[in-house]
Amino acid sequence: MSLANFLTFLRVILAPVFFAVYFLPIGDPRIAVALLWIIFVVSEITDMFDGMAARALNQSSDFGRLFDPFADTLMQLSCFLCFVMDKMFPAALYLVVLYREFGILFIRNLMLRKGISLGARISGKIKTVSYIAAAAVALLHNSLIRLGAAEALRPFLTAVVLGIFILSVLLSVISFFDYLMVYRKS
Repeated sequence: MSLANFLTFLRVILAPVFFAVYFLPIGDPRIAVALLWIIFVVSEITDMFDGMAARALNQSSDFGRLFDPFADTLMQLSCFLCFVMDKMFPAALYLVVLYREFGILFIRNLMLRKGISLGARISGKIKTVSYIAAAAVALLHNSLIRLGAAEALRPFLTAVVLGIFILSVLLSVISFFDYLMVYRKS
């Protein structure tokens, strides 16, 4: 396994670990908060470095171009599901994200049948950044709640989290149509 694919594989492992830690009854909330942030940050760091490693070590591959977005999606959907279950992310918006991700998977498979490996597009990268921002803000909100802090800010933070989730969903839909147009042109 190449270094790039190993880093990507770490995200596949971290996704269910994040979900489990989010809901495990850990006695000290500071430990849960610290673990969640470590998992989240390590996941995002591996996402940043897997592509850099693939290019620097000349390990780019069709497998890696598909494995990376798969790992990203798995981690993002796992985080978002935690926030849905915590009532920070409306389930209807989560379904839009889920349908978008399955739609992209379908488009990638159709393109592969044509012998074309569809890598990440700029719209997909923007969508990913918006997902990361939404997850980070939601995790910050959740962390403050777990720690019993910022009680007065809770309504404001709830509105900010919802706003960022709505923006990320809009960007994901725009990104889907961008990928769809690439498919149509192929």
